[in-house]
This record gives sequence, structure tokens and C-alpha cells, in this order.
Amino acid sequence: MILILIIILLVLIYFYATQNYDYWSKRNIKYESPIPFFGNHLQCSLGLKSIVAVSCELYNKYPDEKVVGYFHGRTPELIVRDPDIARLILNVDFAYFYPRGLGRDPKKEPFLKNLFHADGDSWKLLRQRLTPAFTTSKLKNMFPLIVKCAEKLEHMGEEIIARGGECDVRDFMARFTTEFIGACGFGIEMDTINNENSMFRKLGKQMFHRSRRDVFLILLWEIFPELRKMIRIFDKNLEKTLSTIILKIFEQRNFKPSGRNDFVDILLELAAKGKIKGDSLEYRNSNGLPKEVELEIDLQCLMAQVFVFFGAGFETSSSATSFTLHELAYNIDLQQKIQAEIDKVLLKYNNKLCYEAVAEMTLLEMAFKEALRILPPLGNLHRVCAAKYTIPQLGISIDPDVKIIIPIQAIQNDKRYFENPEVFNPERFADDKMNDLHKYIFLPFGEGPRACIGARLGQMQSIAGLAAVLHKFTVEPSEKSVRKIKMNPRLNIVQGVLNGIPLRLKLREK
Repeated sequence: MILILIIILLVLIYFYATQNYDYWSKRNIKYESPIPFFGNHLQCSLGLKSIVAVSCELYNKYPDEKVVGYFHGRTPELIVRDPDIARLILNVDFAYFYPRGLGRDPKKEPFLKNLFHADGDSWKLLRQRLTPAFTTSKLKNMFPLIVKCAEKLEHMGEEIIARGGECDVRDFMARFTTEFIGACGFGIEMDTINNENSMFRKLGKQMFHRSRRDVFLILLWEIFPELRKMIRIFDKNLEKTLSTIILKIFEQRNFKPSGRNDFVDILLELAAKGKIKGDSLEYRNSNGLPKEVELEIDLQCLMAQVFVFFGAGFETSSSATSFTLHELAYNIDLQQKIQAEIDKVLLKYNNKLCYEAVAEMTLLEMAFKEALRILPPLGNLHRVCAAKYTIPQLGISIDPDVKIIIPIQAIQNDKRYFENPEVFNPERFADDKMNDLHKYIFLPFGEGPRACIGARLGQMQSIAGLAAVLHKFTVEPSEKSVRKIKMNPRLNIVQGVLNGIPLRLKLREK
């Protein structure tokens, strides 16, 4: 009798663990054989490979397919290889794919009420209210903050050279971007550039550190949906520290704009307008028209927006700028051309960085875009099917809750779209050539309604930082440099490097 019960139990566990594993075979879509419980996600779950690395492998393994099936635990996911299908998902048929599906329970982890993680009506109303924060006039008003940070960066470079010139440019640029995001987002000078042990630099590192505990909890959260209400992954101490800092900033301003023209001021202006109202993405009236919904901008919601502005802003920009410097160190002729352009442009503006000068540095911008092509900070875009949808190019239907991966790193390094994709060639992004590119093969900031709201700010700040460095210094490989950077396998949303990016700084000979 006991043996029979054990057999029945094992059979039930097996069926539970393999539920849905015939999903892609029913639709005649190629996929890898899944493992019970883990699906195809075992290496990601154990922190051995990132989902970006896995999606790149599958993308390259099935070169003739428009899509490839994947199982994230027991959840079917679809890796989209075809840019025309990506266009439908990200833009044309956005109403079927508006969720990003990365958030957990915001009641347990309130910082996840931010614009990046929010879904459905919460996302739509937040986006509606926050979009005016990133107009051209707002960006221009923020530029003096960038200039102050760039000046500090130059002093830090001189100190590095005085110590021999060896440096980790990943940390070098992270300290610059943390300083800027701090000034622009928190409204305070964090002194991360001059102080490598700055509390804010430590907080930034902590936000993107994945311990074994984190890996284990994420594994449980992904594989056992039934346990999700009991699991909290966000570090309580980190949340408490950030909450205390943000609340003090709000209190110092009496919860009113201070005239600094930073992100906190913009948030406080928007919060003063009261509840956000708009048409629902999720709910409809009996006549088929969207219901009106509203969202209260409470203190937790404000804090969550500052959190994501700090975290996403400094990490993505420092990743992109440090990789640009890495490539220029190995392409010295190109670096010299960019330096000549920077010198020429700045001469028009009395050798001072300004908004207009950065806009004229076209070759530097092209190099930045080429770095984003080879190694985008977000290697994948994620969406979730919200309603039954038929993919017209394939004639197959997918169900609600099926997840979508658009592997932008794989697409952006596909030789069908970019000749010799492994070669760093900024000329790909010259204006005359950009017109010939399919819009959905270069997606470092996403595309469609959920494209990165801070893309212009991130690009402006990044190019200004690069201009400040290259105007004064030359970067070249050091004894510790490696040509191919090793990525952190534990990070699955924003990519990170292992062991930094060691280079040598030298003062330019002018």
C-alpha cells in the first residue's frame, strides 16, 4: 500500500513538474527538451549562465527559425528571432503585450512600484505622468549638473595617472554616473568620484549584487508560483537605507520643488497634480470602451521612481560608457579621430562642455551606439502575452501568460543584419546608413510604448562623460586588460561584467 502511494505521489509530482511541456510541440515550434521543474532554465536558475547568454545560444542554434520555444520552469516562453514579429509585439500589437512581467509583489517589495517593473494600468498611468519629465527643456536644465560631475571626473583621472594610470574603467565611469544620477535624481552631491568608499557607490554595487541567497530565492520564486506570496527577495536593509535617504530629501524640500531642476523636483511637481486618471489597459465597460482608472501618487510610489532612476540610470550608462572606452582602447586610430572631433567642437564653445556641443559630437555618438550594439546593457527585452494572440507570420496562436523574449544582443550581433558583427565599426551608424537599417534590429533602449523613458537623458549624460574623458585623456590596454570581457552569469535583467574592465589612462599630448 505504501509503495502504491509513493508511486502515485511520484507520478503526481512528475505531472506537476512537466505541466505544459508539450506546449511548443503542439504548435510545431522547435525547442530544447526541458528538464522537470526547471524547463530549459536550469543553468540560469543556478546562476551559472545569464538568460542573455542562453537566449543568444538558442538564437544561434536555430538560424532558420523565426521563433524558438523555451520553458522557464513550467512557463512557456517564446524567443523571437524575427524583427518583423518583434515589431508587432513591441509596437503594432502592443495591446496584447503590454506587461513586462518582471515585477514581483509590490506590497511586499514597494520599490517595485517603479515605472520599469510596474505593469498594466499602474504602468500606463505612471508613464503618462512621468513622460513630461524628459522633455528637451528639462534635459537642458539638467546639463549643468552633468558639467559639474564631468569636471570632477577629470580630476579623478589626473589622480589615477599620478598613481601610474592603471584603473578599472567600469568603476571609473560608475563613479561618474553615480555622481550624476545622485545630483540629478537625489538632488545631492554624493562625492562618489573623489571617494571610492562613498556610501552611494556601495549602495549602487549592492543593488546589482546577486548573492547565493538571492539566486536561491529567485529559483524558488520562478519554479513554484504557489510559494510566491511567502518570498521576499529585495534586501530589507537596502530598502530601509534608501527609504531613509529619499524621505530626508523630500522633507528638506517640504515636499515641494526646490528650483534645482532635478528629478526629485520634477517628481514633486507631478505629485502636486494629485491622482492620475486615464483610460484602462486592462478593463473595459460593457460597451467595449476602456474604463477610467486612477492612481494615487503616494510616498511609496514617489520613492520607487527615485529608486529606479538611480539604479537603472547609473548601471546602464556606466556599462555602456566603459565598454565604449574598452573598444576605443583597442582601436587607437578611431580614438584619435574622435578626440579630434571633440577638440574641434569644444573649441567653438570656449572649451566648455554644453548641451549644444554634445549634440554636435556625431562620431562619438556613433561609437557609443556601436558599443550599445555589441554589448547592450539590457541584453533581452521581456514581454508577457496579455490576451490570446495569433502571430500572422506563423499562423499560430499563443495564450495569455506566455512570456516573450526578444534577444536584442543576439539580433544586434547577427551577421545577416550587420556585416562582420564582431568588428567595432561606428560607421554603421552614419546617417546615410542608418536609413537602411531595419528599425527593429537595433533596440538598446527598446521600442514602442514601453521604450526606455530616459533614453535621451542616458545618451546625453553618457556622451558628455565620454567627451570629458577623451578630451583630456587617452585610454589604452593595460597589462591586466583582456580583449573579450567576461559577463556576470548571475545578472538576468541588466548585464554586468566580472572582474571589471582594466585599462590604462594617459594624459593626452596636445
